Amino acid sequence: MKKRKSLKIRLISYLSENWGAPFVIVFMVLLSLAAGYLAMGNEAFADELAVYAYYSLVLGVFLQLISYLRSND
Repeated sequence: MKKRKSLKIRLISYLSENWGAPFVIVFMVLLSLAAGYLAMGNEAFADELAVYAYYSLVLGVFLQLISYLRSND
């Protein structure tokens, strides 16, 4: 039980320091789903998911850059 609380606290701490991390995780999930839909032959939906994945990655990288610059002041 103590280990679980420690993990939860560490995760919250990590996400509060790295603002873009959730968006990068969403990017990876969306891109994986897009690859799955592409493999199943649903190219239109896969393309749409890939576009949203790209937007999520751009936002995540931008937020990571901001949090990096903020932490180095």
